[in-house]
Amino acid sequence: MGIKAKQVAGVTTLVVVVVVAFSVYHVATLLSMNVEETATRGQMLAEAILQRAKEVVAQGPADPYEAIRADGGIRSMIEASTPNWPGVTYVAIVNKDGVAIAHSYPSIEGEKLAKQEDFTPFSVGKPWTQFSVVYSDRILEISLPIRDDRQNTDFGEIRVGVTTTLIRSEVRKAVSATIGAILVALIASSLVAMLLSQWMLRPIHVIQSGLSRLGRGELDVKLDLEEQEFRDLGNSFDAISAQLSAMGRGVKPDQPGGELRPGSATDLESVMDNLEDAVALFSPRGELIFANKSMDALQLRTLDTLPPDSAVRQVVERTLAGRKSQGPISIAGLDPADATERLLMTHVIEDTGGRFLGAMVVARNIGYLSQVQSTLNYSRKLAALGRLMAGVAHEVKNPLNAMTIHLELLKQKLARQPAIAGAGPDPGARIAAPGFTSPPDVNKHVDIISKEIRRLDEVLNGFLKFARPDELKLQPVRLASLISDIQTSVAPEASRRHITMKVECPESLPEINADPGMLSQAMLNLALNACQAMPDGGTLRITCRTASRRRVEIDIEDTGIGIPPENLGRIFDLYFTTKEKGSGIGLSMVYRIVQLHDGEVEVQSTPGRGTRFRLTFPQA
Repeated sequence: MGIKAKQVAGVTTLVVVVVVAFSVYHVATLLSMNVEETATRGQMLAEAILQRAKEVVAQGPADPYEAIRADGGIRSMIEASTPNWPGVTYVAIVNKDGVAIAHSYPSIEGEKLAKQEDFTPFSVGKPWTQFSVVYSDRILEISLPIRDDRQNTDFGEIRVGVTTTLIRSEVRKAVSATIGAILVALIASSLVAMLLSQWMLRPIHVIQSGLSRLGRGELDVKLDLEEQEFRDLGNSFDAISAQLSAMGRGVKPDQPGGELRPGSATDLESVMDNLEDAVALFSPRGELIFANKSMDALQLRTLDTLPPDSAVRQVVERTLAGRKSQGPISIAGLDPADATERLLMTHVIEDTGGRFLGAMVVARNIGYLSQVQSTLNYSRKLAALGRLMAGVAHEVKNPLNAMTIHLELLKQKLARQPAIAGAGPDPGARIAAPGFTSPPDVNKHVDIISKEIRRLDEVLNGFLKFARPDELKLQPVRLASLISDIQTSVAPEASRRHITMKVECPESLPEINADPGMLSQAMLNLALNACQAMPDGGTLRITCRTASRRRVEIDIEDTGIGIPPENLGRIFDLYFTTKEKGSGIGLSMVYRIVQLHDGEVEVQSTPGRGTRFRLTFPQA
């Protein structure tokens, strides 16, 4: 991670941590306040009912339960508690055995009520304890005993049931606000940190740029540092750059005998190391000045280390002795395991005055070029074979059509029985010849031949369509409208099979270069295949999104039966199908259409869980 990225990450993290800390404190405080407020409301309601109950028991008959049950004031207080006291779900007065004497829901009176967990300890508990209670979806109780002062005993209890739903709603609002604050703080802090780092790290960027330029072999690099703190550093850098520039020039024509010397190729190394050709420089005395990485295959260190019969050594020596370029000649690597064929050539290096400065050796790998040429020739043969096969298929269709016509004529003649003219009362009438019957298997055999001809015709049509597709008419296409049309087309089939369609294709998606008709055909084929893979219903999802390298991805995913692993590598093969009445052309055409659009297709499938096809196309 660079310095700028570290600074941005540090500032952003610090701001987010501070915002998160304050937000957590705010949420905890709000939670505690709401819990305490709920406990206070429940306690006040219980104490109000308790006060009324004491008065009723003190003034009423000897049976306190009957007095409480018959008192209208207590009854009205209990019935009004649920709608008028937020967070209160019920109020109950129970006897010593837990049987309800009075209840917010009269139908429960007379039943024994289970004792719920006391709410009071949670109201003064730790925030994380309160948080767990609020999100536990349970009802807690605030209870007060009812004491009979006449007998100095507790004869019952007031129970106020409270729920944490209201508290949870308030906490959720606070959490949502917290998340919003964190996102705003994250965005704002990132922008501020980027601007701050751009301003603070400018001198470092300038120095880094200067060092990069020196590494690439540029000469006389100077730094533009205006800050006072970095001015001395800039001056030192400029002085070092000037020294390297003077050392890197190496060739000084104004000096007698000027030549390339070892150590003078600094400005060439960065360029030469990126060449695929093997390149080396020799001084007039045969010293190796420079060799790029590709020259390692020839194990060229110095001329003396090469065998006397080495072709490389002989060519270089002839070039240095005769001061004339040599080659090209064909050589192989010095390593016996290296069978790569190379072309070796040398070039004489002279200055503007014609003085001999050294020799450059170049070894070009022609093995790779041969592979490319072989691949091109193979592609041409495949293309020619495809054209030949398309022509053969076209020529075969004409006899098939003639065979189909004559089979139909044969079937019509077999349907008519031979007749005799002039028989019967009408001289012009024809009656069937007596005793004539068509052979029983003739019609069946004719039908079989007709079906096989039709099947062969369909196979030829598919082959022609695959080998010679329609001409592409590329144009910018909005995927949202095209996917919408496909959804409309697939909807009846999906409805018939009880399939739910989910489409996620935003209008803001970039346009792609495509032929609308062919692209629609490919995606419609995949969508219908997905429906057929879900005979018992399921979900068909079509999702569009942007991808790297200015591309757009389209996912067509189903929850169907999936594709067996042994068939996954063959699904795009022409005429391969596992369907009883399939042609094996659909997915092949999908693959062909994606290829014609310079796209990619990827498939992932798990038997029993579903299949996902991912199409990737370049943006318009």
